[in-house]
Amino acid sequence: MLLKVADLTLRLAAAPDVRIIRALNFSLAAGETLGIVGESGSGKSMTALALMGLVPSAMQVSGSILFEGRELLPYDETAMTALRGARIGMVFQEPMTALNPVHRIGRQIAEGLILHEGFGETAAFAEAARLLDRVGIQQAGERLSAYPHELSGGQRQRVMIAMALACRPELLIADEPTSALDVTVQAQLLALIRDIVAERQMALIIISHDLGVVAELASRTIVLYGGAIMEEGPTRSLFRAPHHPYTRGLIAALPGRGRRRGRLTAIGGSVPPPHKMAPGCPFHGRCKYSGDDCRDNLPPVVRCGESFVHCHREEAIH
Repeated sequence: MLLKVADLTLRLAAAPDVRIIRALNFSLAAGETLGIVGESGSGKSMTALALMGLVPSAMQVSGSILFEGRELLPYDETAMTALRGARIGMVFQEPMTALNPVHRIGRQIAEGLILHEGFGETAAFAEAARLLDRVGIQQAGERLSAYPHELSGGQRQRVMIAMALACRPELLIADEPTSALDVTVQAQLLALIRDIVAERQMALIIISHDLGVVAELASRTIVLYGGAIMEEGPTRSLFRAPHHPYTRGLIAALPGRGRRRGRLTAIGGSVPPPHKMAPGCPFHGRCKYSGDDCRDNLPPVVRCGESFVHCHREEAIH
């Protein structure tokens, strides 16, 4: 198993009772693709940052993250720096803030090659140009001298993909890789990620609030809400026949699934802040099936077909 996450919990250091991530458990085999979906504030990006050892200092991480058989949580910054880019690559959510605005594109891609792969500067820049060409940036050699603000949103995202892939990592984490891009560019980037992952036989974690993006790339999907897993299973069967009330709500909210044409079905209420989440099921308060036991107690894991559902209301999910 390439990655195994057990009881991963993220708390505010100043308020340990406030949990951002709640005892996550999942695994990922080499070459497998995992999708993580949920509304904004569900804990998707914080899960990715925890895997990369990049959580803010105001938070405490507990549990276990085993990568290639090594426990990552005790790693200090030096050890994680050696791992990031070399073994685990990440495409961050917003390339304009992830890329350094005062360094040229070529320098930013070459840095990982020099640090992790031992490339000389000339060879690193030549490889950076090859990577830019591979991710579909025209006149790649000339673009090496460009600054991030001189590129379009789609080009910046392609640069982020090139940086993440430079050292041929075993695991690629893509956090909202197509957000704020038009449909044509989004389709091109999804096809690019799919082709490169298949070409290099790497594992992929694709994080998105867009179910269509996850359906395009992931073989297995986790549905998060309030930092906890609501449902997990093969992507096709999970989207075709969702079981958890929250998953059903997400699927029903997709365009074309509303009760009337032109009207979308919405999940009532909104995601509460972490300090107001119920100690039991975080979806309590928005779920029409919830009761006092849902509010106070952690839900059991129920097998439904090919999926695993975290819910007290077995009669409602079957």
